[in-house]
Amino acid sequence: MDGGKVTVGRTAALYAGAAVLRLAIFTLLPDLPDLLTGRVEISTPVTSFKRLQEGLFLYNHNVSPYDGGVYHQAPLFLPLFSLLPNALSYPIFTYLLYIAIDLLSASALWKIADSGEAGSSALFTSPRRERRWNGFIIAAIFLFNPFTVATCLGRSTSVFTTCAILHAIAKAVSGAPFSAMVALSFASYLSMYPLLLLPPLVLLCFDRQRPERANKSVVSFAASHVPVVFGVLGLLFGMSYLITGSWEFLPSTYGVQLTLSDLTPNVGLWWYFFIEMFDSFRSFFLAVFWLHLSCYVGGLSVRIRRQPLVVLTLLLGIFAIFKPYPSISDTSLFLAMVPLYRHVFPLMRYSFVIAAVIMYASFLGPAFYYLWIYAGSGNANFFYAITLVWGLGQSLLVCDLMFAVLRDEWELERPEMAGKEIRQI
Repeated sequence: MDGGKVTVGRTAALYAGAAVLRLAIFTLLPDLPDLLTGRVEISTPVTSFKRLQEGLFLYNHNVSPYDGGVYHQAPLFLPLFSLLPNALSYPIFTYLLYIAIDLLSASALWKIADSGEAGSSALFTSPRRERRWNGFIIAAIFLFNPFTVATCLGRSTSVFTTCAILHAIAKAVSGAPFSAMVALSFASYLSMYPLLLLPPLVLLCFDRQRPERANKSVVSFAASHVPVVFGVLGLLFGMSYLITGSWEFLPSTYGVQLTLSDLTPNVGLWWYFFIEMFDSFRSFFLAVFWLHLSCYVGGLSVRIRRQPLVVLTLLLGIFAIFKPYPSISDTSLFLAMVPLYRHVFPLMRYSFVIAAVIMYASFLGPAFYYLWIYAGSGNANFFYAITLVWGLGQSLLVCDLMFAVLRDEWELERPEMAGKEIRQI
């Protein structure tokens, strides 16, 4: 294992350094958070802090926040942020909340890394498992990732979903399936798409059961735990109804993601396609796009059954590319999980190309958006072209990681092929 011994002092220094960095940027560059909040790479119609403020204003004046079609986020955000002092007059409290969420996410990621699940699961043990980074390094990569820092500064509400997903996985590898189901329920309530993570998460919980509570049948295990997710979701929906006084939040929060009624540009692939789409074909292609997004769940869960954490990681990468309203927050979550597979990095083939493409898109994306919106010397094709490059870089990473993991499994089954070149005939 790389990274050396981790002491309490090093842990405190890591968290303090990450918190001080964010707080320093918030304080020394007071205009930067508002600038980043308006960036389409960070904020989407379903995660924007500005839209949350507008919804909060209506909520505090006893007006439905879902009137007008601006606010598309979960109702429970409203009482949460109502407890904080005004974000314009006293922004420090909002800053501290987002910093705390990032630290909680890093803590969950640390537990996932130290569990060793990435290299040694219940059904598969990699011969390279000793070549891994400890939780300290994994958490540091996440906390100091520019995408993670920018998301925190932009105060996107996607950080809450990230935190819930990581805690769901952390509870699963810790042998606490009930807590994992509850955490996934919160993530699904906030963003809907994490519900697709349920099958591999159930498999991970099943594999990591505590011996004294072991259930030998995955079907009966799923039957006893899946209802927890829907029960907690029902409870959250009931609380949301009490907060808003109607069920209007359902079409405004989840319906907008299913129907893509808000075509605000983002780093995803849907918005431009549906801008150009004839209305008569819209319903058909919405079904196709959602079917495409969800069809990976079953295939990956069956093909890589022996490593459910790999399935969760790959799905997070796929969602960062193909979900309706992606942002760099989704990419930062996927990139946080990738270092868990340090042991298969030597098996990856296109590391340099992937890094170059992602950096290329990261720098040119804002420039192309500026040329389109502000300079007026470009059009929507400029920005959509660079989002395609961005999606290509992430797709290469997903495919290369999947190849490395499958090659690792294959070499264990056929050790005589270790190190030899593979050619498809």
